[in-house]
Amino acid sequence: MNVIKALLLLLVLGALGAAAFVYLGVFNTAADAPHAALVYELMQTVRERSIAVRASTIQVPPLEDPKLVSEGAEHYAAMCAGCHLAPGVTDSEIRAGLYPQPPNLSQPLDASPAEMFWVIKHGIKMSAMPAWGKTHDNQTIWAIVALVRKLPAMSPEQYRELTRGTDGQEPGEHHHHGDTSVHAGDVPESGEAGEHHHEHGDTLGDAADGQSRGETSQSPEDALWLKDLKAQAVPDAEQVASAFHASLQNGDRTAALALLSADVTITEAGHTQTRAEYASGHLGEDIAYLEGAEVKTISLASMRVGETAIVGTETEIRKTIDGRSKVQSGREMLTLKRENGSWKIVSIRWQ
Repeated sequence: MNVIKALLLLLVLGALGAAAFVYLGVFNTAADAPHAALVYELMQTVRERSIAVRASTIQVPPLEDPKLVSEGAEHYAAMCAGCHLAPGVTDSEIRAGLYPQPPNLSQPLDASPAEMFWVIKHGIKMSAMPAWGKTHDNQTIWAIVALVRKLPAMSPEQYRELTRGTDGQEPGEHHHHGDTSVHAGDVPESGEAGEHHHEHGDTLGDAADGQSRGETSQSPEDALWLKDLKAQAVPDAEQVASAFHASLQNGDRTAALALLSADVTITEAGHTQTRAEYASGHLGEDIAYLEGAEVKTISLASMRVGETAIVGTETEIRKTIDGRSKVQSGREMLTLKRENGSWKIVSIRWQ
């Protein structure tokens, strides 16, 4: 009996100790505080074995088709390169702050094609690796695997050629649908990346010039997605995008925020905001800037990607500033997802 009582006491003390460990916040969850070596090795082993067991039954299709590799290159540049890098790229702004740090896929990877497929499709818990299978079909994921297998032997020039826009321009120069009636003038002619400016008038070109100043190139992600957009491909999502633009132009904060998902991200000039951050500052500045402006929609197009929709808008804004008529072109990419039967904006990218 004494042994049983001692064991019960140890169990109770262990439970109390575990509770204290959790509720006192003893464990540091910060990404800039690495795990202890033993914890890291344990988690790495758990992850590797979990992937290997679940990938063992996956049948790998032929992956040598150049068209499949080319398709994978487009998706990789849009979805993966920011974290996993590309040939000739040694680091990125987002990768530097991730823990555990994603593998550099331009270097040889100790993983089978089946394991790569499983990770891309299902993601990894408690890491920055998303489950792309939520929004992409198996064919697309296998295309990415086909590309990843070729990356270590690929030169920067070969990679750039694979990810080149359909009009022969580099991805960052590809002119496409998409952009905003709101932030067309937000990026100044000069300034450090990541600075967030709202001096719209400073970057607007004179209307008489017929051109805009302070042009900014879009990201490869924008180019690769937006080149496939078609007008009225997802009409109800396009209606939500138009309603969002109209609410900003009409100064209706409530209507604008109602179209945003609770976890929406708003990205511009390398700076990303949450819904609350946007509502408390940037939103009011956008509304103020658009007051009295003439906004013309040049193009509005969309595409469906799994359970989401992408809507791109290109606009032209004319506004009189200090007695001078100025004009600016702008581009926007919205990602929308259905919530309770209605499309909600989950991501905004402005330039």
